[in-house]
Amino acid sequence: MVGSAIHRQLLKEGFTNFVLRTSQELDLRDQHAVANFFAAEKPDFVFLAAAKVGGIVANNTYRADFLYENLAIQNNVIHHAFKQQVKKLLFLGSSCIYPKMAPQPLKEDYLLTGPLESTNEPYAIAKIAGIKLCDAYRAQYGCNFISVMPTNLYGYNDNYHPDNSHVLPALIRRFHEAKIKGTPTVTIWGTGTPLREFLFADDLADACVFLMEHYNESHLINIGTGKDLSIKALALLIKDIVGYTGELIFDTTKPDGTPRKLLDVSKIHLLGWKHAVELREGIALAYQDFKEKYV
Repeated sequence: MVGSAIHRQLLKEGFTNFVLRTSQELDLRDQHAVANFFAAEKPDFVFLAAAKVGGIVANNTYRADFLYENLAIQNNVIHHAFKQQVKKLLFLGSSCIYPKMAPQPLKEDYLLTGPLESTNEPYAIAKIAGIKLCDAYRAQYGCNFISVMPTNLYGYNDNYHPDNSHVLPALIRRFHEAKIKGTPTVTIWGTGTPLREFLFADDLADACVFLMEHYNESHLINIGTGKDLSIKALALLIKDIVGYTGELIFDTTKPDGTPRKLLDVSKIHLLGWKHAVELREGIALAYQDFKEKYV
């Protein structure tokens, strides 16, 4: 989702000289394959959007996979970007890197100030290691490697797996299928009270290209909307957009995760970037994409 969005944004801005590989063509977990790729292609700029990702259940179930595979991917790419003297690398992390009970909204300086949310701790630890690896190569070797932390993402080419997807695409699929089948109720995992922020992936892509051109600092920078809503409010919004008329049931046996994850986006706003796509418009675009690709 993110890689394709960045590619679309770069095309829109007139860039044409791309080095692209699918995960089937290049396994970024394979150190030898990554070394050969960088030696052969010698890219000037790298957007590191590849990761093993999933929703709260996937994160909590595949803990070893999420930690090992994400560490392998980012270690290989960042190290060989250094070895082949890449001019600039942008590493994409996640807002889940912040402590579970950190003050809201989440400022960049809150990193490593408290315990993480236990359900996605392995993924968060991998991403924190990636931030620190970029900073270490900058400090020791002068590499222009930057780290960006987006909030929860959705958009074109999202993952709609019934168990392993994130909450927003999971709800789109659940409401759509319930509408088609005439199911009287839809079950929402958790209590519905946690607050979440959502950013359209094409807005993230716009921010990444902007930061590749204008941001050259160590540490990290948040990317988000600065607005959040409860999972219950999100469910009601998606229900309305999909046109489902049944009732909602909340399964409180499922975990809620972090109570709130709102990013402080004042740093990127001061640089001159703000999101363009509001949530209702973005969900409608994502739902249309879902119907075209998966229905």
